[in-house]
Amino acid sequence: MIVSFLTGIGLGAALLYWYNWSRQHKRRRIPKEWPLRIRPLVNHREKQVWLWLTKVMFDQQILVKLPVTRFTIPAAQDDATHWYQLLNGVYCTFTVCSTDGQVIGCIDVPGPKGLSMSNQTLKHTLLTQCGIHYWVVDPDNLPHLIRIRTAFLGEHAARGGVNSQLESQFKDVSENLHATVDRKRAKKSSAVAQLDSTLSNTSDYSESQLAPGWEQNSFITPLDSRSGELRR
Repeated sequence: MIVSFLTGIGLGAALLYWYNWSRQHKRRRIPKEWPLRIRPLVNHREKQVWLWLTKVMFDQQILVKLPVTRFTIPAAQDDATHWYQLLNGVYCTFTVCSTDGQVIGCIDVPGPKGLSMSNQTLKHTLLTQCGIHYWVVDPDNLPHLIRIRTAFLGEHAARGGVNSQLESQFKDVSENLHATVDRKRAKKSSAVAQLDSTLSNTSDYSESQLAPGWEQNSFITPLDSRSGELRR
């Protein structure tokens, strides 16, 4: 009986091992049809700041949603795995990079619910200690281009002949943003008028009918959904 019992345990363990191995192998297998679909890289608020940055930082490169682990490295390689796992989910909306690949500064665009202070503090402390500037930019209240260029590139970037070129860039992006806002307002007014007309003609209106028109944020707010909280 003991032999039969031990044999049964061994057989059960073998079957369990094979089942787990089979599931993991199937999960790693490349599917014939990927369960994915394309989505926008940025939402409408981020797009406004992106357009503004390309004009203001016309002599730099603007990288989108780059994790900080891509341009930082641990002081001690023995801790590399630990810090990578801890910081791999930390990214900024935009990273300003020179043409030679040197990161100059990072910019976050708050979502509809804003950006938590713990999030800002973490990234500000981390990036500042690495010699990288960090700003939070609201598309509804953009800073003056001379101010951000001076902060990121130094006073020389706001002096001399560059000044007139910067003012021209600022004027162009300002006009583009105002035109975009005007178009959105006109479109919204048209949609509201159409909605009022629909409401007056039916009593079966449901809020769910508005759902397809709501623009969702393209990414969750960085770190706000992490299961473990980073502490200073």
